[in-house]
Amino acid sequence: MAILTLHPGKEKSVLRRHPWLFSGAVAQLDGRARPGDTVEVVSHEGRPLARAAWSPASQIRARVWSFDAQESIDHAFFKRRVAAAVARRAALPELMGQQGLRLIHAESDGLPGVIADRYGDTVVVQLTTAGADKWRAAIADSLHKATGCARIFERSDVEVRNLEGLEPVTGWLLGEASGDELVIEEHGVKMVVDIFAGHKTGFYLDQRDNRRRVAELARGRRVLNCFCYTAGFSLQALAGGAREVVSMDSSGPALATAQRNLALNPQLDAARATWLEADVFAELRSMRGGESYDLIVLDPPKFAHTAAHAERAARAYKDINLSALRLLAPGGLLMTYSCSGGVNAELFQKIVAGSALDAQRTARIVQRLQGAADHPVDLAFPEGDYLKGLLLQVD
Repeated sequence: MAILTLHPGKEKSVLRRHPWLFSGAVAQLDGRARPGDTVEVVSHEGRPLARAAWSPASQIRARVWSFDAQESIDHAFFKRRVAAAVARRAALPELMGQQGLRLIHAESDGLPGVIADRYGDTVVVQLTTAGADKWRAAIADSLHKATGCARIFERSDVEVRNLEGLEPVTGWLLGEASGDELVIEEHGVKMVVDIFAGHKTGFYLDQRDNRRRVAELARGRRVLNCFCYTAGFSLQALAGGAREVVSMDSSGPALATAQRNLALNPQLDAARATWLEADVFAELRSMRGGESYDLIVLDPPKFAHTAAHAERAARAYKDINLSALRLLAPGGLLMTYSCSGGVNAELFQKIVAGSALDAQRTARIVQRLQGAADHPVDLAFPEGDYLKGLLLQVD
């Protein structure tokens, strides 16, 4: 095993159990290591610290598998880690019986670069790092043993793999397509999951609890759902008794799936749903003064992958929140989100506060919103806290 020696003082993050080691922390690598190989991490004085996956193409040169410098990183290691992640979720009452469930949440489950989501009897895996890529077979086998699922599909086609020097990979790791449309039920509403071409692994599981919150708030309200994708928030608003729901997205195919989802739920009143294919930024600006809503949902795509993009992202967040605040009726509610890793919760709140000031609206935080319980955040890894949201009541 190659030995990765850190510069003096750079062991502090490892001792705090943070799993990332950046290029600037690495003094030298003794021995040969291919991308994804396990290396022993030692301090400048040679003190063993951890075992990590080597990634020479990335600015994050190594990601820690284990802070036990003696633990073997082998098939049995992944079997233990995967089984533990599945068991943690099984112990949480609010996750019992969920047809859509995140089983592995990367670093926060001690498996950097590994995402695994379960949809019924199908597991979708996303491997984003060199280390995760190397252990593909062990991860798939461990998921099969821990869940009993007979179908495991890989969706490792995200851009972040480029930073690791990896090509996109998709395909069946176990089993094959059943031929039937994959549908899950969430809070009594059926939704199509496109594991082959949908966003993420096919669905936004992290917003499960927040979609239920919309259902609780929607009764009698006129609702605008921006960046609606396949209409998870919209259908829950209809289920909650909204008098009208306008759903807006720039993607025609996403809106087609959204309407397919509505058709899967005959208990919902389709006459109360309006679909709008448009650039959300431009459309919101054009609607100022001409429309009024009681509840607006802003769940945009990621604007800033890292802090380096935070300034550009801030302008985008301010734009849409300013427009939304001007469209709210007095006493209206704004549910606004950021999933950008480069924008922390404090900065996001400041951006939204600036939007309220410019819109000349008084807004109060009713609730802070976050990802569902199957998307935990390791206390030593705050970068995992990517989804942050605010529920505002506006005068």
